[in-house]
Amino acid sequence: MTTGYRPEIIQRAFVDFIGSRLHPFWSLTTPKLRLVARQVLNEELIALQFEVNQAFKRQAFSVNDSWQGGQYIHLTVPIDGINHQRSYSLVGLFPQPKNLYDAIFTKNLVDNSVANDADHNTEDRASNTLHATVTIAIKSQGLVSDYLTKQAPLGTVFNSSIPSGDFTLADTSEKLAKQKSGLPHSEQSPLLFVAGGSGITPMLGLITQALTQRRHVTLLYYYRSTLARAPFQAYWQRLATTYPNFAYYMVNTTDPSSYLAGTRHLDAATLSLLPLSLAESMIFACGSSSLLAGLYRALDTLSPPIDKESLTNKHSLRDNVIIEHFGTALTDADMNVGTGESSKTADIAAQTVYLRGRQQQFSSRTTLLLGAEQAGIRLSYGCRQGICQLCRCQKISGVVKNIQTGKVSSNGYESIQTCINIPMTEVILDV
Repeated sequence: MTTGYRPEIIQRAFVDFIGSRLHPFWSLTTPKLRLVARQVLNEELIALQFEVNQAFKRQAFSVNDSWQGGQYIHLTVPIDGINHQRSYSLVGLFPQPKNLYDAIFTKNLVDNSVANDADHNTEDRASNTLHATVTIAIKSQGLVSDYLTKQAPLGTVFNSSIPSGDFTLADTSEKLAKQKSGLPHSEQSPLLFVAGGSGITPMLGLITQALTQRRHVTLLYYYRSTLARAPFQAYWQRLATTYPNFAYYMVNTTDPSSYLAGTRHLDAATLSLLPLSLAESMIFACGSSSLLAGLYRALDTLSPPIDKESLTNKHSLRDNVIIEHFGTALTDADMNVGTGESSKTADIAAQTVYLRGRQQQFSSRTTLLLGAEQAGIRLSYGCRQGICQLCRCQKISGVVKNIQTGKVSSNGYESIQTCINIPMTEVILDV
């Protein structure tokens, strides 16, 4: 009886093993990146460009697909015999727009005076692989980032994941459909991008992609570096010249002349000055927890009041926000910022969390990760801030609350991050 099963005469894993000994960049199954260029953008950010192998191309894209701005990759970096995994937002991905490439890697737009001596021919090398590259921009801080930006020789090969994450334009269509049924596709809402510091990095791909889709785009960017060295300043100006539906506002927190409403902080007055309807806009935000807290407070101030009798106008402007969080971990006070709730984690009833695979349990009134550690149980983690995804696991049952977005989960099976979710009921994890 034919079952349709055809065993591999030579397994792909064996072919990969042999191939990696011949050339570390070659693989049938493992996405890999090869460092081909390094460019200093300003005193904070350094752009790294990687060539991708065939496995990356094949797994990341189908014939008709294009890349999604705002996504990230997991990069595995071996240092002194130890593999370290970090997640980095994508600035660009092949096929990368030429003007975005110029904004990052053309010498007359950025200062590369402190670039590595090995990078003198950066432009020539990068231009040869422009059609098949991944670009990230990172700070030179911490063990892994410092190695990538200063020590890793050009030509070094790293294992990578394929791009992932839902901080994308595709997410706006589904969210809008739930809020405003019947909105024609041709009348897609305006987009507001709010970023602080290195939070600008995932915005480049998003904004470029949105403008090619003829969306109305507004950028509000907070930074500390001088205007002449602000990341991608020439790129934003070029986009504003090319696309009349793009407006950008750059607030240097050390320069009062750049303040929009007389203050260095993001507030309701600042948002009110922007030339768009907040009620009709989707808002992408990436920055520190203080920036996000200011955004939520401003949106709550500007949201229409709720009619308690008829329960009309229940929609809050914060419902329009899609965030990508980084920076310092949220404090207890941040968990309920702008919600009108006065409860802190100490006021939340402790819930029992079961780890099915380990046959262990613990009680927690804080995040699942911290609760486990307080009980002497070690769980996987990376950044502890909801970025790197290393703490992600499967929830079998129970309700949890995301402390960054305030979203309360369903009671069923789903993938969650233990570092940013607190248990609201008894929870069972597949750990």
